Amino acid sequence: MSKALDLFNSMQGYTGGKILFSWLVCRKARYFGTIKPYVVELKPGKCVIKMKKRKAVTNHLNTVHAIAMCNIVELAGGMGMDVSIPDHYRWIPSGMTVEYLALAKTDLTGIFETDINKIKEWNLNKPYPAIVNCFDTDGKVVMKGTIDIHLSLKKEKG
Repeated sequence: MSKALDLFNSMQGYTGGKILFSWLVCRKARYFGTIKPYVVELKPGKCVIKMKKRKAVTNHLNTVHAIAMCNIVELAGGMGMDVSIPDHYRWIPSGMTVEYLALAKTDLTGIFETDINKIKEWNLNKPYPAIVNCFDTDGKVVMKGTIDIHLSLKKEKG
């Protein structure tokens, strides 16, 4: 089990556990703190992250800025992959493609989902597409992101 998933699960019995976990994620990967993410769900094959629409993440149209949406996509896809891959693998994003589908006028939810049971063998020779959909509060997809995840075997410590 990944360290992140182990920590997330261990904090679920505490009041404010998800808030504290989300804060710890931003202490480890500081740039994600700019969107103040809230990790709602984290398990192999799924990661759900929410972010509030607030002035710091809006543009001149008063909609959520494209890069803020990219951040929620990257965080959901990265954390989702981290808890989904076998323990002896490591991952790194090697590219990202996004589609802006609608103006983001509300709070947002980024959802990474993949059926890990259908993946017969994790391929080390080509990137795995981590797909994240970003929804507004009405359930409309405002952005779709695909993060190319490069997998490799962990190096032995020694």
